[in-house]
Amino acid sequence: MSAPFQPTDAELAVLRVLWEREPCTVREIHDAFAADGRQVAYTTVLKTLQIMTDKKLVRRDDRARAHLYRASTPRPKAQKALVDDLVERAFGGAAAELVLHALAGRKATPTELGEIRRLLDRMESQSP
Repeated sequence: MSAPFQPTDAELAVLRVLWEREPCTVREIHDAFAADGRQVAYTTVLKTLQIMTDKKLVRRDDRARAHLYRASTPRPKAQKALVDDLVERAFGGAAAELVLHALAGRKATPTELGEIRRLLDRMESQSP
């Protein structure tokens, strides 16, 4: 069985940049953080990427002078793994409780509610 997908908050921030812009150099990730107003040292981004490479969260292409990084896990798969882990650990496997807490905790937009309705309709039509 493989280890659970559990990046730290800093690692998840790097992954978000990579999912949007990959492949990226350390400088490009650092610049993306700066553009979002996050003050992170270049060396911190570099060290985080080195750790993430060791943990196999990212892949590094070192054929060019500036190494290029890519996320090892696509965003949808990573999000599913994180949600599955949260449902198990915080809600004892009860996905409905997660959904109820998520919807009670903040107001859903009409677009989000429409997406939720379509998903529920699709799930109801597929159940026996």
